[in-house]
Amino acid sequence: MTENTRKHTEVAVGVLIRSDDALLLTSRPEGKPCAGFWEFPGGKLEAGESVEQALRRELIEELGITIGAAEVWKVTEHDYPHALVRLHWCKVRAWDGEFEMREGQSMAWQQLPLAVKPVLPGALPVLEWLSQERGLAFDPDYYTQQLPADA
Repeated sequence: MTENTRKHTEVAVGVLIRSDDALLLTSRPEGKPCAGFWEFPGGKLEAGESVEQALRRELIEELGITIGAAEVWKVTEHDYPHALVRLHWCKVRAWDGEFEMREGQSMAWQQLPLAVKPVLPGALPVLEWLSQERGLAFDPDYYTQQLPADA
């Protein structure tokens, strides 16, 4: 058998940061893989879209907000049982509109360390970098639990 033959799914992810440094996290809704886990909002790039275009579209679709500039920040990869993803992380500090949870998800503004958990494993590197930027300790075990077998 060849090594990983699965194709990457390209995903634009928004790290929305309020003026008080709180971060926006949303829960994965029922019916999606890893339902109940917390994540940063975003979604798959469609054909021909840039990372910023995809993030802008996804946040309108999921949250009902229009973002200002998105600073493409870092790229990570994570191999979930249901998908091999390449995550394009973007810092967003400006948006317009009222937040609407259009997919039945929950949202929470959080300071580090986050009170909401479990957090999707693919988000752990970002939480570590943000903790380092703020001079905070980081413990990945604090945020995780075993992914369910049907994830």
